[in-house]
Amino acid sequence: MTRRRYDSHSTEFGLWLRKQPEIDSKLGYIATNIDYVWQDYKTGKWMFLEEKRHGALVKWPQQGLFKLVHEQCVEDPQYQGFHIIQFQETSPDDGGTILDAHKISKEQLISFLQFKLDVLNLKR
Repeated sequence: MTRRRYDSHSTEFGLWLRKQPEIDSKLGYIATNIDYVWQDYKTGKWMFLEEKRHGALVKWPQQGLFKLVHEQCVEDPQYQGFHIIQFQETSPDDGGTILDAHKISKEQLISFLQFKLDVLNLKR
């Protein structure tokens, strides 16, 4: 069954979608948003970023859709991946930050957003 939102982070259309029985998730319909498409317009490098606050995890419907989107983009040499940023609280300023399962500093996050930090080389 389509879950109702427990916060106010939606648009009127998003709220409307959740109330339509003809497109309920039990019928197979799911929707998710991508929080950020991040780009350096000077170099053309770009990536997707999904933000999770309060240590939340990506749920299975999002994982599947994100994987599908990622697989369609990997042929673009400017594409830098689909990344999950988890905040212990709400931002790098009020708690820890985890990027793709790696604990990182605020400085490392800035470097990553500048396309300078290779996530694959981070130590766990």
